[in-house]
Amino acid sequence: MQKNLTSLGTLTVQMVYARHWGMTLFTFFKGKLAGQDDQGNKYYQERFLFGKPHRKPRRWVMYQGIMEGSQVPAEWFGWLHHYLDVPLDSSLKKFWQKSHRPNLTGTPFAYRPTDRTSKDRAFQPASKGYEPWEPS
Repeated sequence: MQKNLTSLGTLTVQMVYARHWGMTLFTFFKGKLAGQDDQGNKYYQERFLFGKPHRKPRRWVMYQGIMEGSQVPAEWFGWLHHYLDVPLDSSLKKFWQKSHRPNLTGTPFAYRPTDRTSKDRAFQPASKGYEPWEPS
């Protein structure tokens, strides 16, 4: 790790990179590939349980790109949280179901209503009939 970091963004990228390699080593030694989703995320399950036969095996995901929990589609969410023993088949989707999209909050594509939160509208004070409450 560099001693002179120029920005917080560099530090964040290095921390994510270091965590990724640690998880990669853990996955290499203990993981068994369970499958892959449409976005390229790979899902793993613990290979063997030495001395802990009654515990459920750990399950985890190796993200393709940014590590964001909202990238996990519904087919794999249930499997990751031990609701399902086998992930749902994505080919069984109905015609009216939309494809999965990650959370877009904080991006230019986030939903922004135009009525009250828009900065384009000027501030309008309360009407003349309004009297604020004052404690006595």
